[in-house]
Amino acid sequence: MRSLFKKSPASDNLAAKPTNLKVLSRYVKINALLAIIAAVIGLWALQLIFSYLSELDSLDDSYTMGEAIRYIFYRSPYFLEQFVPTGALLGAVVGLGLLANNSELVVMRASGISVYRIVSWVLQPAMIFVVLALFINQFVLPHSNQLANEINSEDNSSLVTSVRGYWTVQPRFDVTTDGKTTADGSDILYIDYADVKGNIGQVKRWHLDNKGNLQTAIHAEGGKYIGREALATASSKPSEQYRYEWQLNNMTKLMIGQGFESSQAISPTDTLSLPFAPESVYLLTRQAEDLSLTQLYEHRLFMRQQGTRSLSHELAFWQKLLSPLSILSLVIVACSFVFGSLRTHSLGLRIVVALLFGLLFSYVQDLVGFVSLATGFSPLLMVILPIIASAALGGYLLKRQM
Repeated sequence: MRSLFKKSPASDNLAAKPTNLKVLSRYVKINALLAIIAAVIGLWALQLIFSYLSELDSLDDSYTMGEAIRYIFYRSPYFLEQFVPTGALLGAVVGLGLLANNSELVVMRASGISVYRIVSWVLQPAMIFVVLALFINQFVLPHSNQLANEINSEDNSSLVTSVRGYWTVQPRFDVTTDGKTTADGSDILYIDYADVKGNIGQVKRWHLDNKGNLQTAIHAEGGKYIGREALATASSKPSEQYRYEWQLNNMTKLMIGQGFESSQAISPTDTLSLPFAPESVYLLTRQAEDLSLTQLYEHRLFMRQQGTRSLSHELAFWQKLLSPLSILSLVIVACSFVFGSLRTHSLGLRIVVALLFGLLFSYVQDLVGFVSLATGFSPLLMVILPIIASAALGGYLLKRQM
């Protein structure tokens, strides 16, 4: 392909020939694509090796080597998605850097091809990884992360599961013989897992009286959705709201008496009533990183209907939605390293600077995320600020060379 530049009749007419432009465009795109693929796979492989070494310290009789390998396999899509932006940055620097070292970029510029056109050629293969990242977030991570969590939950203590799942406080009411409704304390409910089919995992429920004293504690190993019942308004007309029922299995009840405690097994089945549909319970029991983009949006709508919000889920939603812009902004920065102030330096220095900038960008994204969670500041604004700053920096460095 290097002979393309030697055999061109007049370099100043090169940019005016559509055929030559198509060949050059394809040449730059293929170089950028191969370099980005190599960079992403290289970073991904390193992360898998480090994860494997980390899991070796956790091996014991209950957590075997096979389970550790399965865990790493299920987590590998998450690692891949995390390294796509940095890999795109590094690959673009390497791809363009190799062209610059062979003076091919100089010939392109001398023939009248603008920097912005070359940058647009590099951005096009980067769009493949934009689609790849969105595909992994939407269709792969919800399932692979869940499988990885199931393996990890077998080895972790109950302290880890206590911070997962869904917690809620439900008021209780008792109907007297004359038909009046009186307050009967409240229930603290915990569900550790739910799926979209209506099945739920471990359920714990603590009943408190009107004074806040613990009366009973119930534990169930699981439950199955059995249907819903429409609620009626004060005028006895059907309401749009429903109560959703689950049948709980393998229950154990702990009675709290005055000065003593006694536990006994009760009926193997009981019912659990919630004001949420099975799909909503599924969203409430999953962590933000384990939900797809559409599921995070549904979670956001549901929380808005309940008059509350989850900053961690909102932050994850905007991070996944704006991840394509992160990739493209880093590619622009990579192009500025080749055409900008680092154009006279070696390819090795450009790679080091690209890695440092990629790590800095990742750390800044994490930092602004923590700031949003700690202060309640707009997750959208905090996510988009590093992207805008990165794109502005790359654009400024490119403009200086025009």
